[in-house]
Amino acid sequence: MIKGLLVTVAVLVSTAAPPASAATSSSPTDPNVKYFGRWNTSSSSAYVSEWAGAYLVVGFTGRTVKLKQRRAIDFFVSIDGGPDVSYVNRTGTVNLTPAPLAAGNHTLRVSYRPIAGSYKGDAVYQGIEIDTGARTFTPAVPSKTIEFVGDSITVGQQSSKQALTAYGWLTGEKLKVGHTQIAVGGACLHPAADGCLSMREGFLRTGLALNAPAWNFSRYRANAVVINLGTNDVGHSVTKEQFRSSYVTLLRRAREKYPTAAIFALTTFRKRYVPETQAAVKALTDGGDRNVHFVDTLGWINEATDTTDNVHPNDQGHRKIADRLAPIVAARI
Repeated sequence: MIKGLLVTVAVLVSTAAPPASAATSSSPTDPNVKYFGRWNTSSSSAYVSEWAGAYLVVGFTGRTVKLKQRRAIDFFVSIDGGPDVSYVNRTGTVNLTPAPLAAGNHTLRVSYRPIAGSYKGDAVYQGIEIDTGARTFTPAVPSKTIEFVGDSITVGQQSSKQALTAYGWLTGEKLKVGHTQIAVGGACLHPAADGCLSMREGFLRTGLALNAPAWNFSRYRANAVVINLGTNDVGHSVTKEQFRSSYVTLLRRAREKYPTAAIFALTTFRKRYVPETQAAVKALTDGGDRNVHFVDTLGWINEATDTTDNVHPNDQGHRKIADRLAPIVAARI
């Protein structure tokens, strides 16, 4: 009996299934991950995007990919250049390929919903998991980048996919260049006395907070900077002279950080501070800077049909803006 029992146990041990192999992981520090926009990389295990329109692209082999999240967040995913798929309030390890892909090389793009107002998601990238034995690789990405600096209109608030349906993202995609939206809802240009967040100062920072670390501008060099500010300053008692002076400061800062970039100052779609915007551009061109451009947006959109509330463009409005803006930027870069 004992001998027979030992034989039975031996057979069971020899025929048991081997343990499953661990999936291949890619961390935020993987050099094959390409980041667009301003990411806080102070933690090697969790990269954080705070401004709108930041995204990442990575290539991978195999048939499946999972995104590793910390806490709940809304995000958009495009695989192999396909439509951006919305994932709402997801946390943990999120399976992005419930139907496995064909074997081969693939690309993944991830963009998080902007953190602003009442929305407090956790826009943190912790890496991906792919098939056992698969690998990541450096994807083909554009060599040029445009920064769009603004407020809720540049964020894309009240459009269907926020940053992804905003004119900045759409313009970048039209021109097949990298792009990012350094913008937040409610922002002013001038640091108003009542505390309105100033993009004159925010332009220099990694994130939204007043004590956010200074951005390291050597991380990438923008080929163009598009500024659309002034819609909110009126409501914060910013004078015309304060606005003009702050605009000159912002333009000079953009030139200092990006010596060869084309800089575009758009008039607000509500026609606020138009002479002051034009005067700020003239101050730089009179000083010898020939690559700063005033862009009159009069007539680009119709408030009645192209906005959700007479202020924020709807999807159609953002597409119209991108259609008008793209050739202007293309001519300079």
